[in-house]
Amino acid sequence: MKEFKFSGDFASGADISWLPMMELTGFRFKDKDGNIRDCLDILKSYGIDAIRLRSWVNPSSHPHRGHCSAQETLEFAKRLQRYGFDVMIDLHYGDSWCDPGQQVKPKAWQDLPFEKLLEAVYSYTLETISTFVSNGFTPKWVQLGNETNPGMLLPDGSTDDFSKLTRIYNAAHKAVKEASPETATIIHLAEGNNTDFLVNYFDKLRENGCTYDMIGLSYYPYWFKKPNSEIIGDLERSFETLSSKFDKDVILVEIGGVDEEEDESYELLISAIEKCHNQKRCKGIFYWEPQGAKAWSNYNLSAWREDGTPTHAMDAYLSIKKKS
Repeated sequence: MKEFKFSGDFASGADISWLPMMELTGFRFKDKDGNIRDCLDILKSYGIDAIRLRSWVNPSSHPHRGHCSAQETLEFAKRLQRYGFDVMIDLHYGDSWCDPGQQVKPKAWQDLPFEKLLEAVYSYTLETISTFVSNGFTPKWVQLGNETNPGMLLPDGSTDDFSKLTRIYNAAHKAVKEASPETATIIHLAEGNNTDFLVNYFDKLRENGCTYDMIGLSYYPYWFKKPNSEIIGDLERSFETLSSKFDKDVILVEIGGVDEEEDESYELLISAIEKCHNQKRCKGIFYWEPQGAKAWSNYNLSAWREDGTPTHAMDAYLSIKKKS
């Protein structure tokens, strides 16, 4: 197996936001030898040291597209903290999924005029992060939205008007810093291999005076319907171009491969880890819901089998070594 030595601040991570509901509904996790174990212990055995959690404003109780309220997120984050994980909070600014295909305002904010919407973003962010901190949990990172390629809180925060979108980001960033000055803020876009799009987006934000600390990217060859080998070089180009042009650290906050294609998904992760290693301003890699077995989630880009054991893809994490 290849080995890649990273600095101690590189995040070997995973988004496991479904885990509490999986546990509650009886999914049993096993290590590679078939022994029933706490999923967090299994993840730590692969060297994972950072966890990403999504948080929704007023979510439903649906097991797959609900929960993840700020209070639930806090409870889970405190458990993770006891295990020694660094934690990233992904504020979607929605009541359910926000991504390039949907950036729907929380229901309670639907009819707010723009200035009141800004106040809602600021107040919600400040209250959420302040509550986390006052309860003994300080997130290492906070995302200001999730895969906000078309903007966020549409139509107000559309990329048709980057001045308005920037004001939304700035309101969120300001609130995070007031609640927790040491927490890094992240703007997160999908299509991490689409370098020209990404550069144009962050150019527009810079022109409008956007404030944030880091750039987060997603990378899914599956959704591009192209083999990883054809586009992984474009991901590295994005890392290099964005970090140098905008003087920002970058972080791969989402990646995933097909669960049944274990060898291919392993190679996907190894190649992405190598590209992260090549770019010294890349600060981490997070698999999106590796434990989210298709038998429970109907999601086929996890790294877990129906029988509760991890797939070979997870072994890629063992290639990550930290410098002392």
